[in-house]
Amino acid sequence: MPAKIRLLIIDPQMDFCDGPSPGALPVPGAWDDMRRLAALVDRLGPRIDDIDVTLDSHRTIDIAHPAWWIDGKGANPAPFTIVTAAAVEAGVWTTRNPAWRAASLEYLRKLEASGKYPHTIWPPHCLIGSPGHAVQPDLCAALRRWEEREFGMVNFVTKGSNPWTEHFSAVAAEVPDPNDPTTMLNADLIDALRDSDMVVIAGEALSHCVKSTVLDIADNIGDGHVRKFVFLTDCSSPVPAVPNGPDFPALGRAFVADMQRRGMRLATSADLLA
Repeated sequence: MPAKIRLLIIDPQMDFCDGPSPGALPVPGAWDDMRRLAALVDRLGPRIDDIDVTLDSHRTIDIAHPAWWIDGKGANPAPFTIVTAAAVEAGVWTTRNPAWRAASLEYLRKLEASGKYPHTIWPPHCLIGSPGHAVQPDLCAALRRWEEREFGMVNFVTKGSNPWTEHFSAVAAEVPDPNDPTTMLNADLIDALRDSDMVVIAGEALSHCVKSTVLDIADNIGDGHVRKFVFLTDCSSPVPAVPNGPDFPALGRAFVADMQRRGMRLATSADLLA
């Protein structure tokens, strides 16, 4: 029986692309990443059994967007500002809505305790209904061709619409909200991946949503299944390093190396199953 191949594409959206009209949060290399991925979908279409596409889906008012926070003069933080619990406790930053301060501070404390990321303020991006929310056009067209030719349906998985928590991972929010099932573990997606013989992974950004999604899947799917993962090295790029802040490309490289130690394989879009 032929191997059951599933393609997991993480956040291939216009706001992350650096193409002819760069998006709100462009990742250098993302436009060409998605064009190579589109070519792979066309080349391997008949051999791909299922495709999952995750979509970052935010609101303007979001805990990781500038509008949520103000300083002592009422000014919003600039994009890429790091907001810490200590800074909120010291009054450097507070919430524009005073009633939200306590819950936001508790969120920052929990996020910092997790050791995942410092809380970074991003430009408003992937806003629901905006052009930046859409899938990169070359890939979008390839996905449609796959659906028509293979009589398949791409499984679109939205994430990030809860404004109270970051949701880099498609599997669970950074700090899950017990009152919102969409922020909790996506067991259905994990089960579907577990049932596949090969899980091909691509998307943006390597340092954030790809890293978080794959780590969460690996931690919940079982070590034996990690050997099914194949990461497309030329279809994913990291967020650039932030001046005086995190070295996101280094985080991306460390993630790939760690996953290789756990059994994940690497390939290029041209070499996979060539």
